[in-house]
Amino acid sequence: MPSSVTALGQARSSGPGMASSACCCSPTAVQRRLPILAWLPSYSLQWLKMDFIAGLSVGLTAIPQALAYAEVAGLPPQYGLYSAFVGCFVYFFLGTSRDVTLGPTAIMSLLVSFYTFHEPAYAVLLAFLSGCIQLAMGVLHLGFLLDFISCPVIKGFTSAATVTIGFGQIKNLLGLQNIPRQFFLQVYHTFLRIAETRVGDAVLGLVCMLLLLVLKLMRDHMPPVHPEMPLGVRLSHGLVWSATTASQNNYRIDANQELLAIGLTNVLGSFVSAYPVTGSFGRTAVNSQSGVCTPAGGLVTGVLVLLSLDYLTSLFYYIPKSALAAVIIMAVAPLFDTKIFRTLWRVKRLDLLPLCVTFLLCFWEVQYGILAGALVSLLMLLHSAARPETKVSEGPVLVLQPASGLSFPAMEALREEILSRALEVSPPRCLVLECTHVCSIDYTVVLGLGELLQDFQKQGVALAFVGLQVPVLRVLLSADLKGFQYFSTLEEAGGHSQTSCDFEKHLRQEPGAQPCNIREDAIPDHKVALLEA
Repeated sequence: MPSSVTALGQARSSGPGMASSACCCSPTAVQRRLPILAWLPSYSLQWLKMDFIAGLSVGLTAIPQALAYAEVAGLPPQYGLYSAFVGCFVYFFLGTSRDVTLGPTAIMSLLVSFYTFHEPAYAVLLAFLSGCIQLAMGVLHLGFLLDFISCPVIKGFTSAATVTIGFGQIKNLLGLQNIPRQFFLQVYHTFLRIAETRVGDAVLGLVCMLLLLVLKLMRDHMPPVHPEMPLGVRLSHGLVWSATTASQNNYRIDANQELLAIGLTNVLGSFVSAYPVTGSFGRTAVNSQSGVCTPAGGLVTGVLVLLSLDYLTSLFYYIPKSALAAVIIMAVAPLFDTKIFRTLWRVKRLDLLPLCVTFLLCFWEVQYGILAGALVSLLMLLHSAARPETKVSEGPVLVLQPASGLSFPAMEALREEILSRALEVSPPRCLVLECTHVCSIDYTVVLGLGELLQDFQKQGVALAFVGLQVPVLRVLLSADLKGFQYFSTLEEAGGHSQTSCDFEKHLRQEPGAQPCNIREDAIPDHKVALLEA
């Protein structure tokens, strides 16, 4: 649906950087906070048909999954349904993606189980508190914090959570009793009591898994949904999709707006006894493959869940735990990325470090695994900023070029390299610092460069700068560094003399000499204005 994509895209087109320039009550700002205003005026009957089929497919997925995920959270089954419908209505107004669906998920249920001690009241309180935090983050535009969680950390976390959740259902699949919830103890006691397996539970669970696997294979061989398909074909396609939930859907969305939507869902959900929810990988894929056009598909899903709560609650007691275990195992299995280890080994092996740290520690405590992985990724990022690579060109005049930006953690390393190559040799050498890749500097860097200029003047040689960008040049000129010399290019610096020896003589100055003059005809007008100032 190109037109539906365009309508939803208009709601996301205003990035965070435009927020300051637009009034909070302007039509653009209101549309950004209420994306429904972007697509509702152009809503059509064709979209209604597609949204109905997609909403029905997601609803038929959400009901059994909600019951199963409540088991993962250690709560009665009905609490899964309490958590499954509020997000459908909230996201109808606040959602920025036509595909995303909010509700209980396997990983969120696992996290909830660690903090609620099987007490529904704690789960409801957790939903309210987490919703308040998410709302605050959305209002304060803190969605950028998610950018500091790297892909290897996310993959390590989801893969470990998949193993934890999947193996945690083996006891229900086999009908085992009194198995601890801690992962390592769970593995030990499961194998210790494997002889106590109930044949009926195991057969029922395996049959359910086999049925879900068959439906998955049917799904994989079905063509994509098109609006021109007959209603019955589209419905059957959606039902097959809804039975498997095997894909992850990559969709770029506005993180701040999503925080607002999820936060409000959790706050409102806490008033109807819901536990924390978030976006679902599997149901989002179901929504997308079923041909959804707008977030209105969530209304059908929400109504279907409410109807099940009204008419089917009394029957939840009779649902076999082995059947729910089969649903959970088949739902979380696709989240384990078997290719990521091989891909990182081929692309960048160092990224395996945060992946493995996160993956291994998540078996101890999930929150510790995420924090440790994020910390390792942050340390790797800081190390690259503090020790940037430099390109050195040997010659009569030494040319040193930082391969990336120059910030205060990198100043000491740059200083040591310059001293070792230019001043701690005999005789001392002139040096040209090629700053094409340096887009900004801070006060610590300015102080460090000033000290380097003094060291060079004491040795009777010169330190010159080439290729400074306008913001960097402005800062250095404002600092009024003694002995500061600047050229636009290496060729311009060499143009003052005919030979490389003359070039070195030109750079050599007596201590305290004035910086060389720069030809205005070789510099853009805006740089000339800066130099004149």
